[in-house]
Order: sequence, then structure tokens, then C-alpha cells
Amino acid sequence: MQRVLIVGAGFSGAVIARALAEAGVAVTVADARPHVAGNCHTERCPDTGVMVHVYGPHIFHTDNEGVWAYVNRFGAFRPYVNRVKATVGGRVFALPVNLHTINQIFGTAMRPDEARAFIAARAQAPAHGGEPANFEEQALAMVGPEIYAAFFKGYTAKQWGCDPRELPASILKRLPLRFNYDDNYFFHRFQGMPEAGYTALVAAILDCPGVTLRLGSPVTPGDARAGGWDHVVWTGPLDAWFGHDLGRLGYRTLAFERFTHDGDWQGCAVMNHPDPDVPYTRIAEHRHFAPWETPRGSVVVREYARACGPDDIPYYPIRLAGEQALLRRYVARARAEARVSFVGRLGTYRYLDMDVTINEALKAAQSLILARKTGAPPPAFPVDPL
Repeated sequence: MQRVLIVGAGFSGAVIARALAEAGVAVTVADARPHVAGNCHTERCPDTGVMVHVYGPHIFHTDNEGVWAYVNRFGAFRPYVNRVKATVGGRVFALPVNLHTINQIFGTAMRPDEARAFIAARAQAPAHGGEPANFEEQALAMVGPEIYAAFFKGYTAKQWGCDPRELPASILKRLPLRFNYDDNYFFHRFQGMPEAGYTALVAAILDCPGVTLRLGSPVTPGDARAGGWDHVVWTGPLDAWFGHDLGRLGYRTLAFERFTHDGDWQGCAVMNHPDPDVPYTRIAEHRHFAPWETPRGSVVVREYARACGPDDIPYYPIRLAGEQALLRRYVARARAEARVSFVGRLGTYRYLDMDVTINEALKAAQSLILARKTGAPPPAFPVDPL
């Protein structure tokens, strides 16, 4: 394994490229886009001076000390706490659902123990008597009908394009419910924003002897197979490697409506809009993602979720029953591929936070380096996508 092609210059591709190059492997990283960092790409708006998260907001958060130390090697991070608000029925509420939210929506001033008992009394167990079998049943069992209707039902239907009863209960189990006034969206110890933006951070990871970077250079599976590479690391969609010949794995994509403003437009970084009659899911005001800066204007972006077509950027894997069955078929085929590893959010068809992506990429790189030393074939999937 002397020459490796990595398709994709996002976090997965960059981290693996750096590790392999430091181990003495000649690595070429190719990306169809004219920039690195994939969907984490940030760029400075020339009109306002705002650092914009071009493909939607990304906040770095982790409990993994190793990953936190890793990203801090390549760029300075500023403290940043994600505090989300929601406009519902013409009123603004605090998110995630916490004691403030509960007291706001019910017009009360309950203490934590009172609120806990109050919500428990409003919770609705599934009519069938078993464990919650879908998103709606899980929400009603967690927070009761009022909070579910206000914050989750409409937002979820817009985000996923289907009735919440069609979604698995596990989606909601990841969301926080707090009986104090903590409005930090994440629990993690390490939270921050790269001072120079994510694109500069990923560029620094890729700035390593032995790494050749080719931007604006789409690579098809046919190109990769015919290139004479010792190994290919594929971070693109898993089904795309096979030409989607078994069918397309389902994704949701995002559309953005962007405009500028002379001052502070909404007063916070992210405002969710769960009301079902509002077509967008949230509004991001990007100046607030860098509160240490004083830009001369503001960049505001309305975000719309919709079905992902063949020419769209895939964001969120759907992973419902039909996709799970199709995924298993593609995984079986991929495991039979020689000299190819599938990594990252698209390559494993999983939604991954940035810290998990980096951690998995570091492990994937180590598995490739070990295979190079031992002569054993590298795994097609360093992390099992099933």
C-alpha cells in the first residue's frame, strides 16, 4: 500500500489522509467541490464580513478528549454554547425543552420537582401497553401532548417529510429533556467553534508532506477502479460506488434561502420554527456563531428540508425499514470489494456528528496502517454501518 486515493476532502478524508501520509504513504485526496471541509465548509461573506456556514450550522461538541486535542492541533477554538430558541404560535420559547420552556408553555412557575411530577402526570403511555413503537408514542410518553404538539410534531414532519408515527422512537430518545434552566443544547464537556472557520481547520489537517490535494476534481467509481491505486478510501455515498444499481438509499436534503441585514436580525444563532404552516424548519443568523467578532452586517438563512433527488446534496440518511434492508444488501456487496474502504457519513450511511466522524477516521487510518504493515487486506468497513 504505497499509493492511496481518498475520494472526499471532508473530515473523514482529511484525517485519514494525514495519518497515512505521516506513516509514509503517498496520498491523493480528490473532491468534486472547489473547497475542502465538505458540508462543514465556511467562508467569509464579502458584503458583511460574517463567517458563514455555507451548508448549514455546525457546532463542535465532544466528550472525547483525544478528538478535542486533535482538532486543537490544527486550529484555535473559541468557547461557544449552542442556545436554540423556537417560535411557536407567535411566542418565543427556550430550547431544548427545560424548566424554562415548561413554565413558559403552561404559564407556571414550577420548581424542578413540581415540573417533573407535572410532566409525568401529563405523559401518555402507548395505547397498546408496550414500549413506544414510534416517534409520536415516544414523545407523548416523554413530554405529553402539549409539548409534543408545540415543539416536535410539526418540526419533525417538515424535517423528515412524513408523519411522526412512521419514524422510529429512537430519534427522540437522543433529545434532551431537562428539569432545570440549563439551555445549553449539548451535554458535552468540550464545546467550541474554530476561530478561523472549519475550512481553514480541514485545510490545516491536509497540509502535510505526502498529501496531494485535487479540488474541483470529481472521481467516479470507474475512475477510482481504473487508476491503479493500491487502495481507495471512498467517503461518497455507499450506493453511488455501485452506480445505485440496487436502488438509491434515501436521504433528506436542505435548501437555503439567504439574505443579508444591516444589523442583528433575530438576536440568536438558531431559531426553530416548528409550526406546521411555516414552510421552513429554522432560521440561522451566522454572525452569532462567532460572538467574538463584530461584523458590519448579518447573514440570515432560512432552511427548508425536502426529499433528496439525484442531483441534490445528501444530508440526513432516512434509515427506515426499506433503507435498512437495502443498506444490508449494499454492505454485503461492499465487503466483497478488494482494496476499497468505505468511511464517513455517506460511506456508511449513518448520521454522524463531527467528533464521531473524526474519531472513526482516526481508527480507520490505524486499521489501514496496520494492514500495510502486516500485508493483511484492510477492512471494507472499519466501523460496521449496520
